[in-house]
Order: sequence, then structure tokens, then C-alpha cells
Amino acid sequence: MIFNPAIILEKLPEIGSGLFVTLILWVVGIAGGVAAGFLVATTRRFGGRVINIGLGALVEVLRGTPFLIQVFLLYYGGPFVGLMLDPIPCGLIALTVYAAAYYSEIFRAGYAAVPPGHVEAAECLGLSRWQAIRRIQVPEMALIVLPPAVNLAVILLKESAVLSIITVPELTATVSAIGSQQYAFLEAIFVLAVIYWAIVEATGRLGRLAENRLSRLRIANA
Repeated sequence: MIFNPAIILEKLPEIGSGLFVTLILWVVGIAGGVAAGFLVATTRRFGGRVINIGLGALVEVLRGTPFLIQVFLLYYGGPFVGLMLDPIPCGLIALTVYAAAYYSEIFRAGYAAVPPGHVEAAECLGLSRWQAIRRIQVPEMALIVLPPAVNLAVILLKESAVLSIITVPELTATVSAIGSQQYAFLEAIFVLAVIYWAIVEATGRLGRLAENRLSRLRIANA
């Protein structure tokens, strides 16, 4: 076997298209997952025991089953209950729901990590319960949850490759198809590894930058 980079260079437009689909799915999935996860965590904390138990059970089911199984159930099982989705919308929904389950646990742990005395002190100064949560608890929680949230974002990027199973034209599906068509399996694997590594590295650096800025902001406001 001879490593031939020219094969990859000829297919750069196709690879770029697959990368674009991956990034869109990833970014939208993270955004939706963070929003839904924060809503679930907040509702569980302040919504009462029954709601906490119900949402907790749903989160455990989503966290306890592989992402691949969830994608299969949504894409192939959906039509049995009248839910017919194209590959990209299906992949986006699956990734968002999967992310929400994990982000909700990250936010739940973040809420628990903030000392109750901080919120109580804010209320003693005249802030309402929700003002104390918004101005004290949430900012403190943001600094606590940022590192695991960034780690989860990296995991979601890698999990997005699973969507190639349902013919989503993302990066892994596109590059794998090029490798099969051109008999350039080594080149395809190498390109996939480099691109995913570059995105993960950039994500880690952005996460550390955000963490440093949040730390400085917290010290300045202390």
C-alpha cells in the first residue's frame, strides 16, 4: 500500500461538505442539549419531588442506553408510531436529546456544588429567590460546570460519527465513502483522525480560555 495524499486533495470539496454537516449537527446539538439540559436540571431542583423523580428516570434511561441504539429506535422505530424523519433531522434530534440527558446531570451537580449560604446571603440582602438564583447561583455554577461541559462537547463530536449509520452525510460517512470508492482506506482514516483531532484541540483551547475569563470575572466581582 502506498499513501497517496493526492486522492484526498482531489476530494476536498466533498470532505468540506461532510465537515460542514458535522459541525452544524454538533453545534446545534450542543446548543439544544445545553438549553434542554439546563431546563431539566432547574426543573428537577425546583419543581418538586414528583417531577424530579419523573425527569430523573427519563435521564437515566437516556444515559443508560448507547447512542447508537437511540438513533436506531428513532430512525427505524419512529415510523411505527407515525414519526417519519429524514436522516439529518433524525440525527439532530437524537444528538440533542442525548446531549440534554448528560448536560442535565452536569448542571444538577453544579447546582449542588454551590454553597446554599451564598443564595441565603443574597436573599438576606433583599434579592428575591429567582434573583439570587440568576445573579449568584447560576454564575457560580457556570464556572463549576464548564470543564465537564467542554469534555462532553468533545464526546458529542465523536458520537456524531455514529449518525453515518443512518446515512447522514457527515464527515465520517463522506470520507469513508471516498476511501471505499478510491480504495484509499489508509488515507481516509488518516484524514478523519487529523480533522477530529484538530476540532477537539480547538475545543479544548476555547474551553480553557473561557474558564480563565470566567475565573477573572468572578474574582473581579468578588
